[in-house]
Amino acid sequence: MNWPHFLALSIVALPAAAQAGARQDARVLLSDNPQERKFQQDWGYADAVVTGDTVYLSGVVAGVHPGETDLKLAYDRAFQRIEEALKRAGVGWDDVVDITSFHTDLAMQMPAIVEVKNRYIKAPPPTWTAIQVSRLIPDNGITEIKMVARLPKSPR
Repeated sequence: MNWPHFLALSIVALPAAAQAGARQDARVLLSDNPQERKFQQDWGYADAVVTGDTVYLSGVVAGVHPGETDLKLAYDRAFQRIEEALKRAGVGWDDVVDITSFHTDLAMQMPAIVEVKNRYIKAPPPTWTAIQVSRLIPDNGITEIKMVARLPKSPR
């Protein structure tokens, strides 16, 4: 074998191989909402990425509206939005295996998010990591919720 020729061909093929990553082979789901879709394109993220049998959802921010004092309203809106993304990805609440939530006031927010989460996610529970953060975008954001789900096994 002509090693210099083989090496030159290998180096030329590297850029093409670098483009064949998991996301390029995945199903990438952007928002159906035109304004949100533009924001996602500008910021460079998707609602969800389905690769193999795993669905990765971007974080959804629960935000309070002006004058709102019931955090459950904000969490319910966030869980409804997550539900829409799950459905578009071909999964449901029973397929969620992991939750990560980022809270601006962990101790105060946990009772409300737990109550709302339990309306959507039934036993057995997924894993869940809750983390305190100093702030979120947008400024009215109180918690960002990120989930991972597995596609159901197809019947044989």
